[in-house]
Amino acid sequence: MANPINVVVTGAAGQIAYSLLYQLASGSVFGSEQSINLRLLDIAPMMGVLKGVIMELEDLALPIVKDILPTDDPNLAFKDADAVFLVGAMPRKQGMERKDLLAANIKIFKVQGEALDKYARKDVKVLVVGNPANTNALICSRYAPSIPKQNFTAMTRLDQNRAKAALATKIGVGVEKVQNVIIWGNHSSTQYPDAAHATVEVNGVTQPVSKIVNDDKWLSEDFVETIQKRGAAVIAARTMSSAMSAAKAAADHMRDWWFGTKPNEVVSMGVVSDGSYGIPKDIIFSFPVTIKNKQYAIVQGLDINSFARSKLDITAKELEEERTEASSVLQ
Repeated sequence: MANPINVVVTGAAGQIAYSLLYQLASGSVFGSEQSINLRLLDIAPMMGVLKGVIMELEDLALPIVKDILPTDDPNLAFKDADAVFLVGAMPRKQGMERKDLLAANIKIFKVQGEALDKYARKDVKVLVVGNPANTNALICSRYAPSIPKQNFTAMTRLDQNRAKAALATKIGVGVEKVQNVIIWGNHSSTQYPDAAHATVEVNGVTQPVSKIVNDDKWLSEDFVETIQKRGAAVIAARTMSSAMSAAKAAADHMRDWWFGTKPNEVVSMGVVSDGSYGIPKDIIFSFPVTIKNKQYAIVQGLDINSFARSKLDITAKELEEERTEASSVLQ
């Protein structure tokens, strides 16, 4: 079994972490031959709850977990970190404006970014799950200047998984038959779920999703709106936000980042924009990517029609506005 890697989960006493930790401990993220040290970070009032979570992790009796450290000190949590799941964040409360939400999260991600900068490995892989994930990732990277910006990503894999499931249901196939649906932009209601480049295998033949669905109105309206509002729909039904599906998506994101994507497979990740597809630079924007040797590359050359262009512009504008608001709070 390989020497242990240090895996950090913040908000470790929360609901998403509760589902995520089993996936980490069972080997479904980094592999059954990769031992791990878990570094579990939460705020001081949650240490009692976290103690119970650790008792459960111990009771799983899984062989790859070599050490578990619960702490409310980011400096301890991020020491020599190889992979980091930033799950903990300030949730949006009733009556809270976006600027208020950003201000609250800046305090969290400033501290964590500084700790990462000082104590984590320089090749650490950081996934921000806590919302607003894209801008939280941007803030965190600003406070960790010694770590490449490319090492900070935001999770839009949940949206991609939702989109795959919706298309599979519409077509009447297993979800594994749908590939390469893309999430562009922000993990918010402005995101653009794009099925124009997606494929589906039907009766052993791979074809464009658009051809099989044969309903442009549904693909451009109902499908897009359903995915954009899926998180709110889950909250309305469950009275709590997505936790199990978010944890699964976080595991998917990190597994692909660690091991790479399959041939001809595209996944969606919030990454720092390099100007591809006319997106403003230096925002964290969800692009289609392929991954090899733990390095992602934005897929180039996809056709963007006028409808898609308008959607990309809307979500990019929102991210620019978030960056501006965050910068005003930082000053």
